[in-house]
Amino acid sequence: MDTAVSPGAGTGRAQQREARLLWAAALLNGPAELVDFVLPLWAGAVLGAGPAAVGALVALELVVSVLLRPAAGVLADARERRTVAAAGALLYALSCAGYALAPALPVAFAAAVLGGAGGALFWVPVRAAVAERLEQDPGVYPRLVSWEETGSWVAFVGGLSLLPALGERGLFAGCAVACAVAAAALLTAPRRAPGAPVGESGPAARALVRRLRPVLVAVAATSTAEAAVSVLLLLHLQRGFGLGIVGAALVFLPGAVVMGALPGPLGRLVLRHGRRRVLVGGSLASAAFAASLAVAPSPPVLAVLWVLSAAAYAAVVPVQQAVVAEASGAGTGRGLGLYEAAALLGGAVGAAAAGVLYQGASWAVGCLVAALVLAAGAVVVPRAVRALGVADRPAVPVPGGAPPAAPRGAAAAVPPVAPDPAPAPGAQAPVRPVKTPAQRLRELAQHVALVAVVQVVLVLVDLSWLADRLTGQRRDLDGAAALVHGAGRVWLFVLAVDVVWTLVTVVRARGRDAARSSAARDVL
Repeated sequence: MDTAVSPGAGTGRAQQREARLLWAAALLNGPAELVDFVLPLWAGAVLGAGPAAVGALVALELVVSVLLRPAAGVLADARERRTVAAAGALLYALSCAGYALAPALPVAFAAAVLGGAGGALFWVPVRAAVAERLEQDPGVYPRLVSWEETGSWVAFVGGLSLLPALGERGLFAGCAVACAVAAAALLTAPRRAPGAPVGESGPAARALVRRLRPVLVAVAATSTAEAAVSVLLLLHLQRGFGLGIVGAALVFLPGAVVMGALPGPLGRLVLRHGRRRVLVGGSLASAAFAASLAVAPSPPVLAVLWVLSAAAYAAVVPVQQAVVAEASGAGTGRGLGLYEAAALLGGAVGAAAAGVLYQGASWAVGCLVAALVLAAGAVVVPRAVRALGVADRPAVPVPGGAPPAAPRGAAAAVPPVAPDPAPAPGAQAPVRPVKTPAQRLRELAQHVALVAVVQVVLVLVDLSWLADRLTGQRRDLDGAAALVHGAGRVWLFVLAVDVVWTLVTVVRARGRDAARSSAARDVL
């Protein structure tokens, strides 16, 4: 696999590059998900498009994106990845602007083509660029998924809250601005390290397809079932419970928050228990969720159940991306392009099948069929990963004995001079990568800023528990409003625990560093 930095050199630039990639992913994924949610309703209500035209508009962007994914992988291996991704972000910004200005369907169809091309050119090089640090830090893909999903639900909360004031066209314009900011973040990121290997071509590319075929088939199958479940849930919320756009979005919101919060902790489970066990657990959790939907009595129960599916997604997707990147070698971009094309194709088939099942059979039958496919994934997906020949547990550089400021890779390359006071049994890779106090404080600051933004949005929509406490107001809420109000309260308590835990950890880490420095001075 191509790496951006060699052990012990350029780590700061590599981490800065990763940080810009994560910000860009959040800034683009939020608008992309929001546009996908609003576009069909807007096209029918504002442009007067019939069901067939709306379906064609949505399908066109998907088809273009699938067809361009492999080509985007070639560019990601042969060119500077941040530049290719920035071009994709700008194309997506033009797509959103096209929707905002579209007077009729032909302009909307042109915007859909730009959106499909932009999505392909953005996501493949971003995922390939993140893989540059996979050998130094196995947590890069969980972080990427976390940032993507956090950007998604923040965009949903903010966008749908402002929708009555801005309208659909104003919402599309705001999405265009966010995508342009994502492009700027990428263009100001450090370049890839000189001399990094580029992708393969010709027979090697065909060999890569053969090598990845088992996992591509497994990903397409599970993506089909997952997309079917999502569409079935949306159809049932609209037709079975009579919910509108905002009500349906609020049912999905708790799961979206979980998708943003859990990839990191679940990534540590991968280091402890192995990839195949996590994949089995994620597949079984998804199957249990799909089956339980058939008997769920109300939208609040559906919202709680959706959290289970979100947790499975947060566990499985980073593992899939990591194993594809590792198995692709120097062709990381090409391998990830094939992976994304398979996932999108599965999603398209699943969405179409969900409509047929819901209309021709029943809600319960559709859920049970999807559950059977997902349960089969507990057998198929781990076997496909085993066929790739990648390690079941990602290797983590051993930091034992290295000075606190040393890069992660340096301790893995050089035997430690003096072990830690309490080394791990067997001197094997630690359960998780070690974070410096500065990194922990930086992450805490990001968490606080995110919660602050969400609280402002909740105040604007009059659903902030914190504002009610400060003003002494007591209200009786029900349904989705009560769910959001309570979620904001729980999140504030979680943040308080996060603040206390981070500060305690930082103080202890700095105490250990000071003790080590004092011991080193005594030796000298």
